[in-house]
This record gives sequence, C-alpha cells and structure tokens, in this order.
Amino acid sequence: MIDLSPDAWIAIGLSFKVAAVSTLVLLPVATALALMLARADFPGKALVDGLIHLPLVLPPVVTGYALLLLFGRKGLIGAFLDHYFGIVFAFRWTGAVLAAAVMALPIVVRAIRLSIEAVDRKLEEAAGTLGAGPVATFFLVTLPLATPGILVGATLGFAKSLGEFGATITFVSNIPGETRTIASAIYTASQSPDGDLEALTLSGIAVAMGLGALVLSEVIARRSRRAL
Repeated sequence: MIDLSPDAWIAIGLSFKVAAVSTLVLLPVATALALMLARADFPGKALVDGLIHLPLVLPPVVTGYALLLLFGRKGLIGAFLDHYFGIVFAFRWTGAVLAAAVMALPIVVRAIRLSIEAVDRKLEEAAGTLGAGPVATFFLVTLPLATPGILVGATLGFAKSLGEFGATITFVSNIPGETRTIASAIYTASQSPDGDLEALTLSGIAVAMGLGALVLSEVIARRSRRAL
C-alpha cells in the first residue's frame, strides 16, 4: 500500500475527475475546430489557428491569468455567468476543468485535424453524389475514418489535463479538496520540510499515469494504421 496522506489521495482522485470531465467537454469543441481548420477556407484562418495553439507557446501562468480576467467573478465573461446563471469557475474544481481544457486544446485539435486531413476527400465526394448532405457525410464517412485520431487526441488531452499545473494554480489556486490536483499536491509537498517522500511518491504516480496515457495513444495509433 502506498503511504500517502488523505489529502494526497484526494488530490489524485480530483486529478482524474478534472481530466475526465475536461476531456469529455473538450472533444466536441476540438473536433469542430479541427474540422473547420482541415476542410474550410476563410479569411483569418491562420490567425484562428494561431489562437488555438497559443497556449502551447505562452507561459501557463499567462494563460491562467487570462482565464482569471475573463472567467473570474468580476471578469468579462465570469461576471455575466455568475449574475445570470450562478455559474462560477474561479477557485472551483470546474475552473480547474476549464484551465485543463484550454491547455490541452491545441494538442487535441492537432491530433484530430491530422486524422481528418488523412481522410480521402473522394470518399466524402462519393457520399455527396449519393445524396448525403454535409452533416450526414461527416457522421457517416469522415467521423468513422477519423475516429482513431480522435481517440489518440482524447488520450493525449487526458494526459495533459492530468499534469496541468501553471494555468490551474493561477486561475483556481491550490485549495485542498477543491482545486488541489496531483501537480499542486507535488508542489505543496515539495515546499514542506518533511514532504520530500510524499512529493517523490506523487511524482512517481504522475510519471506512471502520463507514461501509461502516452503508451495507450501509441497503441491506438498503431492498431488504427494496421486496420486501414
């Protein structure tokens, strides 16, 4: 049995919860954005692509601060959501989900976009000649063929969400039982004089979870290539 404090186990459970919800929320959005970038031509496409991938090149703290300005209780969007719908993201576990989703978005969009671009356009055109509209063609042709890429993107997004730290701690702080994920727990333990062992144990768990997700994504990718 791994010797960890109750707060550490709660942080591990919260990390899985945040990563799972983040991935579920992120997938439809990422798929729609990937389809738009892969199939549509419109003015400002390069700018949209750059904005989607911006979290990859910005310091995570900057992304977290931007989320705080937008979705904080007094933010441009957060104040509206709080006043009219009672929805609060800042300093809540739902805010950790939002931060994780934003940070994972570029990775997921990239994986799905490459998968959609690999779909033979002639198959989509053939579906159109048989009477299928754009929506039916997407669900009957494009989506099934792009499913391996979507699964890989989901796996990588889940792994990224598990390890997210900078944007999360800036946006929702490090509240035990509410926003303290495994990454925040490692940081907290490392700052404690007697927390080295717990920090090391949690780091090992984080490495195992991240490596497991990466191996799973590679297995999915290989099996999908064999099936094609």
